[in-house]
Amino acid sequence: MTDRNDRWGDLLRRANRGDGVAYAAFLTECTPVIRNIVRARSGGVDEAEDIVQEVLLAIYAKRHTWREADPVTPWLYAIARYKTVDLFRRRRGGVPVPIDDMAEVLPDDSVGDVTAARDLAGLLGRIDEKSAGIVRAVGIEGESAGEVGARLGMSEGAVRVAYHRAMQRLKEMAEAER
Repeated sequence: MTDRNDRWGDLLRRANRGDGVAYAAFLTECTPVIRNIVRARSGGVDEAEDIVQEVLLAIYAKRHTWREADPVTPWLYAIARYKTVDLFRRRRGGVPVPIDDMAEVLPDDSVGDVTAARDLAGLLGRIDEKSAGIVRAVGIEGESAGEVGARLGMSEGAVRVAYHRAMQRLKEMAEAER
């Protein structure tokens, strides 16, 4: 996945700088994957190809929103997921259900998932302090890589690399525990 993500990231980066050949290669390579995602999420309905076309249009319209330092596949998958949901909402319609009376029954999202927070804290305790601090600052507190870099005496790019590597280590540790 990393090789594909790196290749697609390079192609989209070049496409965003005006390289039409790179953009054509990017679309040629990612379209079958998007098609598979849409078919899986939509249950293989007849409208799957319509959704794929909506996704490709959204990619074209929003490609400037992709942050070059981030992996491209999660960005693509999110667009595919949201376009699939959007099309189903439009075609099937929906019955609005008022939830005002259910406020006492619904969980309080502001509290967050206590279990996830505990698991993350445990994982962060198992990596080096500097990396854990970068993950907390960028991933949890929402600081920019530039802000964290200025505070730690690192370049913005170095913070992004450190963040990515720390997240990869955390992911590997979490998968090993499963």
